[in-house]
Amino acid sequence: MGNESIDVSLNNVWKSWYAFRRGKKQTGELDAFTYRLEAELSCLQADLEGGTYHHGGYRSFTVTDNKKRTILVAGIRDRVVHRLVYEYLVPIYDKTFSYDVWSCRKGKGLLGAILRIQGLSARHPRVVVWRADIRKFFDNIDHAILLRILSRKIDDANAMAILREIVSSHAAAGSVAPIGIPIGNLTSQIFANIYLHELDRFVAHALKPLAYVRYGDDFLVYAADAGCATRFRRSVGAFLHEALHLEINSKQDTFVRPWQGLNVLGMEIFPNGRRLNRRNRARIMKRLNFANSPGYHGILRYHGNEKARERFDWRVLGMLDEEHARADFI
Repeated sequence: MGNESIDVSLNNVWKSWYAFRRGKKQTGELDAFTYRLEAELSCLQADLEGGTYHHGGYRSFTVTDNKKRTILVAGIRDRVVHRLVYEYLVPIYDKTFSYDVWSCRKGKGLLGAILRIQGLSARHPRVVVWRADIRKFFDNIDHAILLRILSRKIDDANAMAILREIVSSHAAAGSVAPIGIPIGNLTSQIFANIYLHELDRFVAHALKPLAYVRYGDDFLVYAADAGCATRFRRSVGAFLHEALHLEINSKQDTFVRPWQGLNVLGMEIFPNGRRLNRRNRARIMKRLNFANSPGYHGILRYHGNEKARERFDWRVLGMLDEEHARADFI
């Protein structure tokens, strides 16, 4: 059990405010909160210390990237608490996570995961890799299971009360039991890793594959052959259903050999190279303009193949010609 008590002192609430505020754009909500900052933070600290803190509601908006997602955004007061709780949980949990969990961890990240997968693929080019993710992961996290997992390490009553308040602040509509955590919350990042740490442990200790990599709810399991990979899939599916009330996403459930290329994390990864997958290459070309072309050029230079870089350069030159023609006409 973790004996660390959560620090809800006024000093720590101020630290959480400054950490939250860093890099935020000016908005009307932020201006109003800042105008009465001392009173807001003093009231928040008193609520946290006295056990009277209650999470507010959310505003929502929809983004469409690879798929349609609803993002929920809490009020500033609650996001300061999210930062405080996040900073409390990371030192307790991060050291317990598997080395090959790459999402939302200091010193890890997307590029690290891509390089790790490429390295493992070079080491095991002809094995069978089961590539999978979880169906509507954030929408299906079971509140009771998450809180039970948290209570194994958190024995501070005040910390658990605040965690319960955050976890129960949102639930997916139409569910029998409370499920679902907001993608927009900072705390959801570490809650996701804590929840799926159960899967990581099961894979490591019960299945013992050649290798295993997870980024968010995307994961790869390296197996000696197709029969072994099939057994892994069956065991993981049963574990997810019984222990975590989750299901494998049937649209991202494939077996592939690394030499054929692994389509994962927006990339096609081979033992000796990698490139952006077709969807991301198309998205770059669709969204390309002069303002974002330097950033996209850097992405393609590092992750694109020669043909994609050549198409990009010709596209930019074409836009430049159009700009010159318009200028001459004007």
